[in-house]
Amino acid sequence: MKEFPAFPIPVAVIGPGTQVEDETLHYLNMPQGMETFRPPVLPEPEELVGHEQAHLALRDVLACLGETRTDGRNRSIDLTRLPPEDLKLINQVMGEGEVSAQVRTDGDAAHHVAVQESVFAGVWRVIVSDGGCVVSDTMEVGAIPQVLRTSATDDLWITAPRWQGALPPNVQNAPALLAEIGDQWRAWQPGKPAHVVNLTLLPMSVEDIGFMDHHLGTGRVLILSRGYGNCRITNTRVPNTWRVVYYNSQDVVILNTVEVSALPEVALAAKEDLEDSFERLTEVLAWVEGD
Repeated sequence: MKEFPAFPIPVAVIGPGTQVEDETLHYLNMPQGMETFRPPVLPEPEELVGHEQAHLALRDVLACLGETRTDGRNRSIDLTRLPPEDLKLINQVMGEGEVSAQVRTDGDAAHHVAVQESVFAGVWRVIVSDGGCVVSDTMEVGAIPQVLRTSATDDLWITAPRWQGALPPNVQNAPALLAEIGDQWRAWQPGKPAHVVNLTLLPMSVEDIGFMDHHLGTGRVLILSRGYGNCRITNTRVPNTWRVVYYNSQDVVILNTVEVSALPEVALAAKEDLEDSFERLTEVLAWVEGD
């Protein structure tokens, strides 16, 4: 929180004609550019001839959607060995949706995981590269790719840092919040609703935020959602605990939170999303295959 310097209280003259009236109402800028479903720009029918492997892969995606919308289990389709022209067709049909993610690596490590949701919510492209070469390229159907869950679990501290001695200057409220968050993640069980600590509404100094983030740690998972404004999600290094920050279209923070949950809901494709994607992809495949 920005600290303002102390200032003297002036002696004001109050009475008719002494107050300047501003007739303009100033409102906080709200997020703009809400992301909505944009149908992919499909190729012309003659461009689709001879791409049987792409057609089969898209049919597999549709079949996986049909099963996953029922049982909720993730399913994957391997695209690694598809010919370049077939892969190009899949890229065109799938497009890019509102959620992307990566599993960051320390230093100059060559291993990299990139995730991009397609325009069909719940259908994700997951590309793993090593030394700049793609070693795995899959289309994964589910609420969120499993690699993000697994990586967040792998990041957990064996021993969390503990502060000894007097608190740093301007750190006042962070220790109490850390105790609350600790109680929540220790008691959390699958199926429990998310526990959200809204830092925006609390008297937190810049030092408080830094102290809290130091003791929660920052993991390797970074998720960006552009559904309405922008949302940045990072895993911490304590179980089931996430930093979730919302920005408006001017990149100003409008909501800063810590969330205790398996994964923040804003990053997940809901069952209704999978149902909708199944219907939309069915229509798209009818065009692609000339039905």
